[in-house]
Formats: sequence, structure tokens, C-alpha cells
Amino acid sequence: MQLQKIQIRETGNNDFNDIMEVEKQAFGYDKEAELVAALLTDKSAEPIVSLLAFYNNTAIGHILFTRVYINTAKTQSVFHILAPLAVKPEFQKQGIGGELIKAGLGILKERGTELVFVLGHMEYYPKFGFIPDAGRLGFSAPYPIPEKHANAWMVQALGARSIEEYQGKVICSDELNKPEHWRE
Repeated sequence: MQLQKIQIRETGNNDFNDIMEVEKQAFGYDKEAELVAALLTDKSAEPIVSLLAFYNNTAIGHILFTRVYINTAKTQSVFHILAPLAVKPEFQKQGIGGELIKAGLGILKERGTELVFVLGHMEYYPKFGFIPDAGRLGFSAPYPIPEKHANAWMVQALGARSIEEYQGKVICSDELNKPEHWRE
């Protein structure tokens, strides 16, 4: 499969079934799909950036970025969190997730997002500019991250301001701001 044959685009109302199929296949269970379905209708998660990757007109990957707030931010800055990233098993390890991340970060930057957070694989996300251990940089996760997984809580600056200009606790949308989404 050649990456140039992959098309990535923002999702619309008619893409719901494709999104659910990608999420269920990628994770092998329904929990992530149910979270995505809830996030897509969660007004506190807006503005949302939701992208699908297609190969031969078949949805093979999905990424979702939802709005977050920092409890001490005094500006009207916009912040997002990446959760989740999903690629169907037969298309994994071929660069599709990375292409979705890059496309999503590009859109967020164009739209003025200052910071993007992710709780994810400690060796994967730094390849795309995420800085491990956002807690060390002054960003508390919505729920405590065990010390052994501190590097999995990451941040990336997209705007003109530096990361050092912000600190505080990250507050996710209503659906994502639940303890069950922050456990191992």
C-alpha cells in the first residue's frame, strides 16, 4: 500500500458509521467507539477536529481532537487533546496514524490552537513533536497519572506562545473528564 493513495479529510454527519467501524476494529472492543460517539455529541468538546483516512474509498483510520481548558489560563487561548487515534489492524504500522496526527495538528494550528495534549504511547507520540511528562512542565492531567507512566502524559505547542507561558490543570470535555478514561 502506498501512502500517496491515502486520503485524509474532516468528517461529516454521514461518516458516523465509518468512524464507529474504524474504532471498533482498531481496538477490538466497543469502549473507544462508545467514547468517540459520546464526544462527537458533547457540546463541551467543541470545537472538535475529527479526521478519517481512506484507502480505496474505505475508511481505515480515525483521529479525534477535542477542546480542553487549563484551569489557570487567563487568556481565551484554545487547547485540545488527541483522543483517540485509531487505525484498522491490517493498516497499522504503515504510517497512517502519523499522517492523521500531522494532518490534525496542521488543522489545529491553522485554527489557532495553542497547545495539544495526549495521553499515549511514550515512544510513538514524541516522533510528532509531543513532549513527554507534561506534568513536569506544569500541566496536571485531569486525573493523577502514576509516576511510572508520567512520560505518557504529553504536550505540544502549536501557537506563537511558548509552553512556559501556561501551567495548570487540564480540564477535558464532560465526556472525557471521567476517571475511567484515565486509568491503565
